Amino acid sequence: MSIKTAFQKDKLMHLGKTLRYSTYLIFRPFDGFWDLTHEKRGSMGAANVILALVVLTQVWQWTYSGFLFYSPQWEYFNLFMQVLPFVVLFLIWCIANWSLTTLMDGKGKLSQIYMATAYAMTPYVLINIPLIGLSHLITWEENAYYYVAKNFSMIWCVILILCAMMMIHDYTLGKAIFSSLVTIVAMMIIIFLIVMFFSLITQSFGYFISLYKEITFRLY
Repeated sequence: MSIKTAFQKDKLMHLGKTLRYSTYLIFRPFDGFWDLTHEKRGSMGAANVILALVVLTQVWQWTYSGFLFYSPQWEYFNLFMQVLPFVVLFLIWCIANWSLTTLMDGKGKLSQIYMATAYAMTPYVLINIPLIGLSHLITWEENAYYYVAKNFSMIWCVILILCAMMMIHDYTLGKAIFSSLVTIVAMMIIIFLIVMFFSLITQSFGYFISLYKEITFRLY
């Protein structure tokens, strides 16, 4: 076995180990998130895989779920625009949280916030993938079970994110909740500024295009 092959095998084994750690973390969040960052039991590679699985889970739900639960209008369906908002919001959350917690004596780094938030999304994948198959087996009268499980996965993720903020930044529960709420407000401000920026850029391009057309019309 060559050195390169052995190195790649070690990387895959490490990735698998850090991915399996997510199943431990979701049941023991306080110890799990502490060890994730301080004992290096997590990895950015595993965080990226979990984030990709969350996106794929959303795509699979739209495309493979039973028609009683998902029936998108395919002529108006844009997969890119369905996936992009989640990825953008995830990144804005990480940046906003890091920016604010730096001012609030938070100890977490941007990479740690990214990794912990991605790991906190694990229940969404573990619960919603089986729900895709279940959506073909249950009737509309039994849809309460489907939506209870779906909402439970979201609540579980929120609880894990709060636990992550406590362990990463060394916050109390109250301070973790407050910093998370302030982060959401900061996200709204960032989104507003981004929309405003692109709106100004679009208007500027429109102005210069109109000016160019006016000049060419008068000259020619």
